[in-house]
Amino acid sequence: MSRPVIISCAVTGSGDTVGLSRFVPVTPAQIADDALAAHAAGAAVVHLHVRNPENGGPSRDMALYRDVVSRIRAAGTDVIINLTTGIGARFAPDQDDPNRNASAGMASPADRISHVLELRPEICSLDVATMNFGKHAFVNTPDHITQIAEAVRAVGVKPELEVFDLGHIALAKHLGGKGLFADPPFYQLCLGVPWGAPATTESMMAMRAMLPAGSNWSAFGVGAQHFATVAMAVVNGGHVRVGLEDNLYMSKGVLAEGNAPLVARAARIIREIGAEPASPAEARKILGLG
Repeated sequence: MSRPVIISCAVTGSGDTVGLSRFVPVTPAQIADDALAAHAAGAAVVHLHVRNPENGGPSRDMALYRDVVSRIRAAGTDVIINLTTGIGARFAPDQDDPNRNASAGMASPADRISHVLELRPEICSLDVATMNFGKHAFVNTPDHITQIAEAVRAVGVKPELEVFDLGHIALAKHLGGKGLFADPPFYQLCLGVPWGAPATTESMMAMRAMLPAGSNWSAFGVGAQHFATVAMAVVNGGHVRVGLEDNLYMSKGVLAEGNAPLVARAARIIREIGAEPASPAEARKILGLG
């Protein structure tokens, strides 16, 4: 039988992409509708952020999360919901006082996961990363990672361990060795994000080689390496992530008109390599959910 490959769709993200593409969903209705369209195109998992409907900026507004999740659940599909916990880890030192955060982007672990604890998705992202992230720092200390992991495990939510470089995997393995994550752990190899591991075969192979035995893993590449990373991950035994959070284009200069076309292309690549997109039920079995 063909190997089932999980397609996760990162529907909207929190980056400054709304001004670059009119197809990036912003309102709860738009985000939910695009998530459902991605599922219909082959995504077993939808990874969700919310945005301020007034300006398209990142948000942790509980009401927005409730709205998006309730719309998806009301549709009656079996798609797996994955909520972000990444908002609230951004630090940019103030020029006059480097102890102050000029970006106003830091939040406590409790604030970063309040929506997860209330809405109980099957998966949430957990960034195991402190790094330069574009022009700012992305700060996730071991203590904060531990607090988030313990809290979501207590309510039965599986963390997707987002790792952007080799040291992040080393930290995740260290924490996993203390029993912090339920087996089998699920790693997301995040490639091509400035300034993490580049979206190359060499990076993927090095990161894959560091994963604990028995781990499930997925990968994505940002921008121009989006679909090449899909192929690399499938060939090397992994799962895949696509979506407008990571890439706005179908090809050079051609915008993706929503998430569904990105997912449909990923599904086609998977089939052409000889595998098959996983259903949500297959994804649950692979990831040990429920």
